[in-house]
Amino acid sequence: MKLHDLKPNEGSKKNRKRVGRGYGSGYGKTAGRGTKGQNARTGGGVPLWHQGGDTPFFRRMPKKPGFNNPNRIEYQEVNVEYLTHFPKDTEITPEVLAQVKLIHRADRPVAVLGRGELDVALKVKVHRITKKAKEKIEAAGGSVELIKE
Repeated sequence: MKLHDLKPNEGSKKNRKRVGRGYGSGYGKTAGRGTKGQNARTGGGVPLWHQGGDTPFFRRMPKKPGFNNPNRIEYQEVNVEYLTHFPKDTEITPEVLAQVKLIHRADRPVAVLGRGELDVALKVKVHRITKKAKEKIEAAGGSVELIKE
């Protein structure tokens, strides 16, 4: 093998497209741009959001303040008054609350709020609890434990 025998692998080198070099090339005259129009002109073309005379989409949308936070934690709320129906010394967890249909899903965080009265001692294990609710549960002889989120 000599230097003059060396050549690149088949298909590894490709000639660049030379437009506007006569009709024999297949890209002569209009050079693949079509005939007339905005896209045929030098520097022509339309931006991606162009809508051809319509009021642009972003201007049709109403102005709306704020945004939706994708990291927001939505708590399922249960008031103290609904816990009075449980027997004494019951352990209240999200699974138990979902079982008796006080919340929709056991895998979402639960918050206990302080509306109503409680006269039963319960062991409450939830993700969040208000001060009033905690006072009422402890005053009834129960205990509160927070679950880490």
